[in-house]
Amino acid sequence: MQDLQDVQPGGPWPHPPVTAHRRGADEDESRRANGADWDRYADEYQATHGGFLGDIGFVWGPEGLTEQAARILGEIRDRDVLEVGSGAGQCSRWVRSQGGRAVGLDLSLRQLQHSRRIDEDSGVVVPSVLATATALPFADDVFDVVFSSFGALQFVADIDRAVAETARVLRPGGRFAFSITHPTRWMFPDDPGEEGLTATQSYWDRTPYVEVDDETGATAYVEHHRTLGDWVALLAGAGFRLTTLLEPEWPEGHERLWGGWSGTRGRLTPGTAIFGADLA
Repeated sequence: MQDLQDVQPGGPWPHPPVTAHRRGADEDESRRANGADWDRYADEYQATHGGFLGDIGFVWGPEGLTEQAARILGEIRDRDVLEVGSGAGQCSRWVRSQGGRAVGLDLSLRQLQHSRRIDEDSGVVVPSVLATATALPFADDVFDVVFSSFGALQFVADIDRAVAETARVLRPGGRFAFSITHPTRWMFPDDPGEEGLTATQSYWDRTPYVEVDDETGATAYVEHHRTLGDWVALLAGAGFRLTTLLEPEWPEGHERLWGGWSGTRGRLTPGTAIFGADLA
């Protein structure tokens, strides 16, 4: 692993020029593209959003709703907790500060290097592993809570397998919670301004969003869309009982831009969906 002093947020995001497509993309293509994309983007992401997230902070989405306020995970003190798509471990670090035994998992080595840097800076260490949501490297029935705050799930093609893996590692009665881009956002351009308020495509079009490197022709990024009904069916099919569905409102006076999230859009339409479910 790279020396800690070399892993600092900041600098340009060396993303190649890309062209967007709507086409099929399987799990292997999605994983290869998104792992490399997050490795490229990690420095810029932490520089741009690290202050908002906090080194020891749990934010569910760009609206700023915290787990301390929402309490979607339930009891975490003395519980074994897994964060899927943990990035730099900010959420898991907060769980540890509250007495939970949190472990992080991410597809991006660069994000995990930032997690190690913050471990050193904060003194709150999150044990983390480089792995994928579709093949969790843990035994059965070892966690009380699994969560993902805008983590891996939108980037996974084999989502049935990822949800089944979550159910496998959870103990009976365990809690699964995650936040994603609100599915209705897929109808609109990813634009924080007025242009992002006009629906331009079907909510029911589940064709993946794919970016292709203009120079090499390689897939640079993949994101997958599911409807609210799809998510409910996925959870029920894996033995989960849905208990929570939050659509955070945009807070008064909150003017932060985060990609396509903004006050302009957020005051009119939801940008984030947060699910909470218990394993039967």
